[in-house]
Amino acid sequence: MSEQETAATNRHASTGPTGPQLPEPSHAERTRTLASLVSIGTLSTMSRRDAGFPFGSLMPFALDSAGRPIFLISSMAMHTQNLNADPKCSLFFVQPSPDGDPLGAARATLIGDALPVPAADLPAVREVYVARHPNSRHWVDFPDFRFYRLQPADLYYVGGFGVMGWVEATEYEAASPDPLATSAPGIVAHMNADHADSLILLARTHAGFDATEAAMTSIDRLGFTLRLKTAEGMKGTRITFPCEVRTPQETRQVLVEMVRQSSQGKS
Repeated sequence: MSEQETAATNRHASTGPTGPQLPEPSHAERTRTLASLVSIGTLSTMSRRDAGFPFGSLMPFALDSAGRPIFLISSMAMHTQNLNADPKCSLFFVQPSPDGDPLGAARATLIGDALPVPAADLPAVREVYVARHPNSRHWVDFPDFRFYRLQPADLYYVGGFGVMGWVEATEYEAASPDPLATSAPGIVAHMNADHADSLILLARTHAGFDATEAAMTSIDRLGFTLRLKTAEGMKGTRITFPCEVRTPQETRQVLVEMVRQSSQGKS
């Protein structure tokens, strides 16, 4: 069984009755979204000292317009010396765990070559990096610091338990971050704090679950996911929006209308 088939099996096994595949962001879009939200990862380079072994380093990064990670690193750093000898590397980054379970958090690994940024690209790269890491302005012009850029050759995305898969580099570069990426935590917190009863109602009318408790765990332009407490145990489900949303205001309007229709017995 392939990884994709295993992921699908695990997902359906953990969420209850199998229904039609619901529209949701691709792994490429989710990886691009995650990369836009985090700014520190683990850079693994090929060790010069211990040939054949990876060498891991904590690495702040920013993204250029194509989603390629940018590093500002010193020539004295071990990872810089490793890259100068062999540009092959990987960058791993993870979403902060929302509930204290790191294995349930989204994470991704980008594999490729990290090379010095060409002179023609330096002004734009410098601008986006300093904007992402304001403190770097204190050393960005030091003579021993230089910008490197990772050109992804392949990517692997894990969205939590049972959700995983490889992502083509071209698909990643063509994807855009989800428009709700920065506002999603606030929306999720608000719905869980003030509208838990509405989430229970939506779970019943749109997903067929009778839950005693419901919590929104994520939201994106196409829908949202819920964690439910039912008589059969904890369940998870995804509910699709009737139309795509792109702003918090549109999200609120759609959710209000979905709750209104569910209250009237229309699903």
